[in-house]
Amino acid sequence: MSSSTHVTIYHNPACGTSRNTLALIRNAGIEPTVIEYLITPPAYDELVKLIQDAKLTVREAIRQNVDPYRDLSLDRPDWSDEQLLAFMLEHPILINRPFVVTELGTRLSRPSEVVLEILPFPQQGAFTKEDGEKVIDENGQRIK
Repeated sequence: MSSSTHVTIYHNPACGTSRNTLALIRNAGIEPTVIEYLITPPAYDELVKLIQDAKLTVREAIRQNVDPYRDLSLDRPDWSDEQLLAFMLEHPILINRPFVVTELGTRLSRPSEVVLEILPFPQQGAFTKEDGEKVIDENGQRIK
């Protein structure tokens, strides 16, 4: 990896999509900075930048299938973006993942293959997701 290339993943090791995304980054020969965001959540400004740079709305960046989302009734349309961001920082499990940042952009890598859009280097070999889905062939080419 070039010394000027920097890749960061906001990772949850308990999440299959996050693990697959991290593996795709490494399959490109890149060892990223891994931020386990449940342990080290982003600061407010950092979270806002991730969401904006990924061209998402705050609501698109919230995980809906977790207890705090239901318990706080975050589906109510009257919550402001600032309020939703505050809840995400108070309960980092509400931050959808994995966000990946490279020199080519920022993406919420759901599904994990979205990360391929912003990796600065090609895949170096075959890659199969944890569920058995083949994503990259032995020549490093995306399987459609």
